[in-house]
Amino acid sequence: MFYYIKGTLVYTDFSSAVIDTGGVAYKMTVSTSTLQQISCLKNDVKLYTYMAVREDAVDLFGFYTLEELSLFKLLITVSGVGPKAAMGVLSAFTPERFAIVVGSEDVKALSKANGVGAKTAARIILELKDKVAKEMISSKSAPIQASGDFADAQNALMVLGYTKAEAVKALSGISPALALEDMIKEALKKLMK
Repeated sequence: MFYYIKGTLVYTDFSSAVIDTGGVAYKMTVSTSTLQQISCLKNDVKLYTYMAVREDAVDLFGFYTLEELSLFKLLITVSGVGPKAAMGVLSAFTPERFAIVVGSEDVKALSKANGVGAKTAARIILELKDKVAKEMISSKSAPIQASGDFADAQNALMVLGYTKAEAVKALSGISPALALEDMIKEALKKLMK
């Protein structure tokens, strides 16, 4: 219903922010990273929103970036992951770091997020690893001079914040016959050593 809300930040606590827009104050549940981003802004705060309507409540969630909103929407598609657990993941990981954790299938790291146990972390990885890889590739910025899955793997690593040289080095020695997701996974394992 609301794409974003822009106004004056009037109140924050550990998990919410209140923005006054033309005399109407909207309280939104936000992640720790969003709180950090908006803490220095007072008069011109803009948060992208997601409204969750349940039988007993209507909750508004705020996100500083569209990437964070997109990840939230992706997380709540996983069975057993509700908005509260999704916000726990967003508070623990940036979208880029989340992609690395899912790509490397690090259940232990993901289960450290508030509201996410080992079984839920495993389910998130199982259900989202292909979607996260596709999302990384579809959001790549500038194409690089390579072809096929190798180029897509390079672009995915660059979207995650690695330089072109780091991406090429990580992909060297990896069989081009592997599926794209497996190429990315192997490269991430090399980069995390």
